[in-house]
Amino acid sequence: MNNLHVGSCLCGGVNYEISGDFERFYLCHCPRCRKDTGSAHSANLFSTTARLVWLTGQDRVKTYQLPTTRHQRSFCRDCGSALPDLQMEGALLVVPAGSLDGAAPIEPNAHIFVASRANWDDDLESLPRCDGLPA
Repeated sequence: MNNLHVGSCLCGGVNYEISGDFERFYLCHCPRCRKDTGSAHSANLFSTTARLVWLTGQDRVKTYQLPTTRHQRSFCRDCGSALPDLQMEGALLVVPAGSLDGAAPIEPNAHIFVASRANWDDDLESLPRCDGLPA
C-alpha cells in the first residue's frame, strides 16, 4: 500500500500529491543548499519510487539548474516556495520537507556536508525557545 503525501507552496497557487515512500531524509549544509534556503541547511526527502502529481499550478513551477553542476531546485514563481523536483533524468524525486502540508513521514537520516556548515550553526539547541515572536 502506497502512502499519500500532499503539499503546497506558501501562496497556495501550487498543490501536489506524492504517492509512495521516501527512502531518505537529509539535512544538507552545503553552500548551495544554504543559498537555496537562506538558512543553515536544506531539509529534503528523497525517493526513487514515489510518484509526483501536480494538482494545481504546475505552470507556476520554475526549475533552476546551476550551470555546470547537478544542483537544481524547483520553486513557485509567484511566492518563491521550494517545491518537489525530479532530478537525475527523473530517477530521483527530491521533496523539500517544509513544502508538505503535514508532518514529514520519516525522521532525518543525517546531517550532510557538515564541513561546510554556517559559522553560526553550532550549539543551536542551547538557545532559548519561544512559541511565538519573542517579547
